[in-house]
Amino acid sequence: MQEMLTKNTTHTLTITGMTSEGLGVGRLGQMAVFVPHAAVGDTIEVLLTKVLKNYAYGKMIRVLTPSQTRILPDCEQFPLCGGCVYRHISYEEELRIKEELVKENFYKIGHIQIPFEPILPSPLLDGYRNKAQLPVGYTKQGALTCGFYQKRSHRIIPNTSCLLQPKAFGPIEREILLHMKEYSIPPYDEETRKGVVRHIYLRRGESTGEIMVCIVVTGKTLRKSDILVSRLHALDKNIASIVLNHNPKNTNVILGEECTTLWGKDSIEDVLCGVNIQISPLSFYQVNRQGAQKLYQKAAQYAALTGSETVLDLYCGAGTIGLSMAKSAKRIIGVEIIPQAVQNAQENARINQIQNAQFFCEDASGAASRLAKEGIRPDVVVLDPPRKGLTPQLIDAVVQMAPSRVVMVSCNSATAARDCAVFVQNGYAPKRACACDLFPRTAHVECVVLLEQEKENLHAR
Repeated sequence: MQEMLTKNTTHTLTITGMTSEGLGVGRLGQMAVFVPHAAVGDTIEVLLTKVLKNYAYGKMIRVLTPSQTRILPDCEQFPLCGGCVYRHISYEEELRIKEELVKENFYKIGHIQIPFEPILPSPLLDGYRNKAQLPVGYTKQGALTCGFYQKRSHRIIPNTSCLLQPKAFGPIEREILLHMKEYSIPPYDEETRKGVVRHIYLRRGESTGEIMVCIVVTGKTLRKSDILVSRLHALDKNIASIVLNHNPKNTNVILGEECTTLWGKDSIEDVLCGVNIQISPLSFYQVNRQGAQKLYQKAAQYAALTGSETVLDLYCGAGTIGLSMAKSAKRIIGVEIIPQAVQNAQENARINQIQNAQFFCEDASGAASRLAKEGIRPDVVVLDPPRKGLTPQLIDAVVQMAPSRVVMVSCNSATAARDCAVFVQNGYAPKRACACDLFPRTAHVECVVLLEQEKENLHAR
């Protein structure tokens, strides 16, 4: 009989696996134990912090025998800030873990046997994030700071030199903090609901170098904003836009719905897959441009367009996937529920002189059902849903339109596997899949899947 494990006891544990959140997994008898900051192959001393019926959580006391994949972390804030989970292992091991996770989800959740291509690594491991959203607050010592929330807390870990961000962001963040300090501009306090500055929000167009500085405030103005504009402009000539975003609500949503441009342009520009993209404060845009290009190129390869196809792009955002395929398609129809994103997509089509793309502001499920009733039969449907995946109604509507191919891009392989299984039940065969790493050093991984119509679709008659 297995010895009962109890909280606050120490044990020797060998790590044999990794969870989707980046926790190391080992076993004490039949009990699974989850430990942060461990590596597969480690033998560690662990303190049990929580013991449940079938599993437990532990805190690593020390590494007894290190894994061959373990490396020295290169960030002094790791693992406090909670953003990165894999700075202590090699990138090759990180890719192996992410690829196996995606495969396992399709095999175990979707019960789908599908040929996987090798995972697409990110071209950049550091400096790849073209967007930073940093809460502003005080340290325990009362110093004004910005950074990232410690995992599962609202304690800000100071960090104006995050390795995942472009190096240009750090000086801008520090300049804004200095301005706040000099002119006694208080940060917003969630408990008292008082204060002015909630977040420092920065965006960068990698191909153009243009930077947008957006300061999220509770009111309509920022004290001595003209002086801050002059200081920022003198600091970095790549700053092309300085904006206030107004968010007076008691919410954990970062951005409000209104923006005021203090200086420069209302948006900045970038180039993605040969398409010029306008990026406003409220626009959705992939944070890893070079990684996104590889992902979209794989999606285009799976779509296999010849120039005669109608492509329905659901959850199209600012239209980046559909517009990247427009030259190879007869017609692009994009659907997105966020009005600002649809406006961005329409503007992106206009500035690129793409005339075979239309974008509609509508719920994806409703739009798919409406198009099916109107008899529009796309040859290819591209899906890029949120983490929660697709609704049964949307899948049914897509099936009714009977496209030859369905290309699904997903940031959550668990829900993608679940949804692909429903397509399989409706006559679609999974042909190929590929994981793609857009978020090195974090636990997130994207994937793209190709499904092809295998048998005659009775719904389409």
